[in-house]
Amino acid sequence: MTAVKITAELDEALWNDLSAMARTTRRGLPVVLTEAIHDYLRRHKVAPEVLAHLEDSMDDNATLGDLLAR
Repeated sequence: MTAVKITAELDEALWNDLSAMARTTRRGLPVVLTEAIHDYLRRHKVAPEVLAHLEDSMDDNATLGDLLAR
């Protein structure tokens, strides 16, 4: 895996919490940040099959959708 350097401004309290977690768990801060970003993306990413089902449902119910929009 190729690493990419990033620069970000964080709330000081959040930074302190991240630093404390890294120390407490004896892991490096980059490891903790990578894990946090990975978890965030996993929780907020919509699976392609969910989007496909949504599109199918919208197509199947287009008439109802038009009626509700009025």
